[in-house]
Amino acid sequence: MLGLVALLHVVMALLAWQALRPPGRVVEPASQQVLQVRFIPRAAIETAAPPPPVMPPLPQRSPPARTKPATTRVMTMTLPATPPSRQPVILYDRDGQPLLPAASASSAPPDYVSHALQGDRRIMQHADPIKYKATSLDKYFPPPDETLGGAALRHVVDAVVKDTDVDLPGGIHLKCKTVVGVPIPDCINPPAPPSAKDGDERLSMAPSKPLAPDPHAPKPPSVEACIAIYRANKPLPWGCPTDTPNRAVDAEQRDRAAAAARGD
Repeated sequence: MLGLVALLHVVMALLAWQALRPPGRVVEPASQQVLQVRFIPRAAIETAAPPPPVMPPLPQRSPPARTKPATTRVMTMTLPATPPSRQPVILYDRDGQPLLPAASASSAPPDYVSHALQGDRRIMQHADPIKYKATSLDKYFPPPDETLGGAALRHVVDAVVKDTDVDLPGGIHLKCKTVVGVPIPDCINPPAPPSAKDGDERLSMAPSKPLAPDPHAPKPPSVEACIAIYRANKPLPWGCPTDTPNRAVDAEQRDRAAAAARGD
């Protein structure tokens, strides 16, 4: 095995030497392809530049003679030892009105004169711009300034005092408060819940009047059918008059009068 590995190394070395050895014959380039470089010798004597001309010296000027003033009285100025104190500039008075210069007697009076605020000056103070009014929903939320003891007392009252529905003969329905399960004379008669008439035509907006009548329009129900549907506590269909409840009351009164006349 080792001999085979050594033989492979020898073969690889021979192939590498065969590929990398230089060629045996050097081909000389043709004379036309030779780049010739010639050096031109620099001139031994160069033309010297002429020297710059010499400028003549400037003549010296004598300083001007100083003359004394004709008189010894000259103007002098002295500064004060301490500068005068400056008063602060006030543009507005205590009411916020601008301070204007006094008008001269010859000038015309202005068309508008700004007067200062008179009366109660606190009218412009908005300490509480949002005025809050208590609603019926306040009982479901704790007060904002409630203390820890007040919160505990409120929870105790809510656990002891409850609301109970009481049904009396004659269809009277009351809502009373109970303390530890015992009713107390604190009852109210809540209003009756609204009728469940989700599809009532009276709750919809008035339909727009078409330009041309519909030839296939559905026939509206009769007034008696609308009264019967209303008495059955069902939504009124399209075409029933909007005063169907009043007509139902009138029809009931007529029925009672007819029954009383027959002696029923």
